[in-house]
Amino acid sequence: MIRQFKTITLAAFLASIAITGCNDDFVNTQPLDQVASTAVWSDAALAEAFVTGIYTGLGQGGFNEQQLASLTDETMFTHPGRGITTITEARSNPADAGWINETIDWNNMYGRIRAANLALENLAKPGFANTNKIVERLTGETKFLRAYYYHQLVRYYGGVPIVDKAYGLGEADYSVPRNTMEECINFIVKDCDEAATLLKGLSMAKGRANEGAALALKARILTYAASDLYDAATAKQKSTAHAAFAKPELLGYVTGSRTERWQKAKAAAKAVLDLTAYGSQLNLTAPATKAVGSQNYTNIALSKNGGEKDVIFSRSFINGKQEAGGQQGLFNGPNGYHNWAGNTPISLLVDDYEMIDGSKFDWSDPATASMPYANRDPRLYSSILYDGAPWKPRTADVAAKDPANQIQTGQYEVIEGGAKVLKPGLDTRKSSVEDWNGSYTGYYMRKFIDPDPAIVDQNTYQQVPWPFFRYTEALFNYAEACIELGEDAEAKLWLNKVRFRAGMPAITESGDALRQRYRNERRVEMVFEEQRYHDARRWMIAPTTLGRKANYINIVGTLKPGKTVSLYKYDPTNYDYSYKVVDADPGKENRTWIDKMYYLPIGRDEMNRNAKLLQNPGY
Repeated sequence: MIRQFKTITLAAFLASIAITGCNDDFVNTQPLDQVASTAVWSDAALAEAFVTGIYTGLGQGGFNEQQLASLTDETMFTHPGRGITTITEARSNPADAGWINETIDWNNMYGRIRAANLALENLAKPGFANTNKIVERLTGETKFLRAYYYHQLVRYYGGVPIVDKAYGLGEADYSVPRNTMEECINFIVKDCDEAATLLKGLSMAKGRANEGAALALKARILTYAASDLYDAATAKQKSTAHAAFAKPELLGYVTGSRTERWQKAKAAAKAVLDLTAYGSQLNLTAPATKAVGSQNYTNIALSKNGGEKDVIFSRSFINGKQEAGGQQGLFNGPNGYHNWAGNTPISLLVDDYEMIDGSKFDWSDPATASMPYANRDPRLYSSILYDGAPWKPRTADVAAKDPANQIQTGQYEVIEGGAKVLKPGLDTRKSSVEDWNGSYTGYYMRKFIDPDPAIVDQNTYQQVPWPFFRYTEALFNYAEACIELGEDAEAKLWLNKVRFRAGMPAITESGDALRQRYRNERRVEMVFEEQRYHDARRWMIAPTTLGRKANYINIVGTLKPGKTVSLYKYDPTNYDYSYKVVDADPGKENRTWIDKMYYLPIGRDEMNRNAKLLQNPGY
């Protein structure tokens, strides 16, 4: 059979020669699905297309089915077998690091870095006219993207090999050792500075890198550089794994002054704050009302109605392309709406939202414990779907079961056949709608899910962008630097701008108490935005935060004496509600912390390919 195939193939080839005759151009025919590199860099449109391709390393932003939030004390991933627990249970190793998405993956990041290096080498000597400063623009975008991909590698793996050229065939050696943390951060900052200069004053299309994005990235990486994890002496004091590591310079600064690093971080963040094009509702002199505060926060999350001014750089999605990034409603919404309940908030997060007066939420207070979702930080109502929360109209097949359109994550007594029966809510794992896709925790994510009733999440893609950089993050970076430099009044001035916008009262503490209030403020404001995983690690508070057991809320609604209800809806006049926080079943997820998890392991295959690499501590 193989011989026959070869004969047919040869015959077809000879026939093609006969057909083409003596046409010398036949052997020079260009493939229709490829473009020669010489053609790319002689044509402005093709060069731009190449640079646009480098953006694909951004993936879906943070809008994957599995989200980084589920590696933290924000959410728990509902579905088994996705590698999440390999990380949350500290079982990562070089052969199996656990869930690593495309924006974390070592090979994918270096693939994009190689593409950036190729672009920069060719843009240095372009073969096309520099119309409308296209060379400066493309060079600036590429430098930002290279800096971004290096920052991804650094914050997950520590110091990595700096490769600033595109390797070709015939190189004497392809093995490269890891650079120090300081060298990596200096490289990232240099690219950011050059990108910001090149992009300054240019009108950039939505979704393209701009001056603000470059400055925001610089502010972020310099804030990290000044933090505990990135200071080798501090890391050694707080971690036995770091104390025993032979090459601390790969993971943090071994020389220099932390004070100077905080001063650089402060200046970098202030440069972002000075950009007048950004910032939303930060001019209030008193807290907004509860309703307005919640709406302000929703507008920022959905990037509309003025909230888009808080977003510096984002990844957009359109219905026509039907990308996974537009399916957050499906991935995370309630099963009672035929959604998948993927990344569900845990009680540790919900309990960290303050009361509306700025005091801590406290389960030991009987009045608070009896109505735990009343009078809370308005951002809670924009971020979390809790038992009794109003939500979209139910789908047609469920509408009759819940005309009130309220989230049901508890068990409730109703009257059936003249007797009381305890029935599970529509959004539980024993739901009469779907009994497999449901939250274990008793909560659902609301932030980033479009509340428009016209969007039926399981069938319709939404168009909410992923925010890589927000003005508010730069504001927090500035406030953090001020706190660490002892400039408490300046820190509170800016933090209270965020709190007033959200409808919360001013922070008045100083010293370490202010530091703790700031950290909680950052936690709730930036929730689900891939901040917590990095913050808890760089502050080196992971053992008491990321390492805590996930927990759930159990809710039971008992009919008051004399009340007869046949179709349940949340109503404290008919029901007495009990709320009990319980730890997650160890069989579902048994979170723990080991200090090796401050950084991920470099993959076994990469270690085998490159003998000059040194593995991270603990692996």
